[in-house]
Amino acid sequence: QVHLLESGGGLAQSGGSLRISCTVSEGTIGSYTMAWFRQTPGKERDFVAAITKTGTGSSYKDPVKGRFTISRDNAKNTMSLQMDSLKPEDTAVYYCAASEQGYILYSEAEYDAWGRGTQVTVSS
Repeated sequence: QVHLLESGGGLAQSGGSLRISCTVSEGTIGSYTMAWFRQTPGKERDFVAAITKTGTGSSYKDPVKGRFTISRDNAKNTMSLQMDSLKPEDTAVYYCAASEQGYILYSEAEYDAWGRGTQVTVSS
């Protein structure tokens, strides 16, 4: 089964930037639609962004449009999320997810594999 590992989380100030990445092993990232979800304590995981298998299509949650950019490098088996103009409300654990479906999916139930998450904290 494909294994996902997030990296790059940490602490940033409001208005700052962070880049988080997801490395795929035990599989080929080009076989998967990839996504980022985030979760805060007591709440369900929430869709943030997703990118198609070839990287030609992407979709974003409205609050992050224009601030976050999802990308992938299939040759390196990695996916990334560049987060700019960060806000305190972006604070969450960010999870990488993979689906064998060939289109963008918005529900966590439709993703087949998950990473363990990486903490992103934005101070005001």
